[in-house]
Amino acid sequence: MPAETHSHSAGVDRDEVARIVCERLAEILGVDDDVVVLDARLREDLDVDDYALIDLVEAVESELGERSVGLRVDDEDLVELVTVRDAVDCVCARLENQP
Repeated sequence: MPAETHSHSAGVDRDEVARIVCERLAEILGVDDDVVVLDARLREDLDVDDYALIDLVEAVESELGERSVGLRVDDEDLVELVTVRDAVDCVCARLENQP
């Protein structure tokens, strides 16, 4: 099944991960939810800095960690994120690779 349609072992599908990432990022940045779209570039379009990325990872790990024990996104992964979609892909990949 394509990644976009199947459920992860934690019962969280890609659409829910995208919703969580977008909502948490909007909260962290103090912007409207409709500003944070999947194709938005984190640094150029949304003015996301390293601290905001760390806050985002912590918020997502906390929220999804309740359903998926041990969800962890490494700091090294953050430097490769260009768009909001990249952040969603990163979280989904970590969920898929859990035992």
